[in-house]
Amino acid sequence: MQIRELKIPDAYELTPKQHADDRGLFLEWYRFDRLEETIGHALDLRQANLSVSRKGVVRGIHFASIPRGQAKYVTAVSGAVLDYVIDIRVGSPTFGQWDSVLLDDVEHRSVYLAEGLGHAFVALTDNATVTYLVSDTFNPTREHGINPLDSDVALVFPLEAGVPLLSEKDTDGPSLMEAQSLGLLPTWAESRAFYESLNGSSIGKA
Repeated sequence: MQIRELKIPDAYELTPKQHADDRGLFLEWYRFDRLEETIGHALDLRQANLSVSRKGVVRGIHFASIPRGQAKYVTAVSGAVLDYVIDIRVGSPTFGQWDSVLLDDVEHRSVYLAEGLGHAFVALTDNATVTYLVSDTFNPTREHGINPLDSDVALVFPLEAGVPLLSEKDTDGPSLMEAQSLGLLPTWAESRAFYESLNGSSIGKA
């Protein structure tokens, strides 16, 4: 498995080695030990999600309050999406910036993003099926969103995706600056402190 850090700190692209023969294909799309070596602690897996999207659907920008936040390990098991990691940590050297990775059923890449980072994707095919391994269960009182069409974030959607299709919830989300003024965004300092607490404690302790 090849692991590459994105331009956003604490986010990684993971590309598995594929083994193909006349029977089909085998690969390891998740290895807890390789991830732990990279980020300093094992992923405390508490929930697994799956979404199926038609072409052009945009999901995000989503994030959860720290602590605990919600780290995500994302892959597309069918079809293709362009996955975005957005740095929404106030005080971060890359605050307001983003990076993207193509997730599809050809290269079978995954993306890991730490707690406190924003996440979104746009479906490039119909029936784009995405799985998420996450470090905490869904908590509606601590879940937040930013409008993915916010001009300050300025996500670039591929022309092949067509007209972006958003949920009403995502469309009604605040801009990045509005979310900051409302006190919704995590800070760089509290995010770093939380990562260090995970690195120094055994998994399962909150």
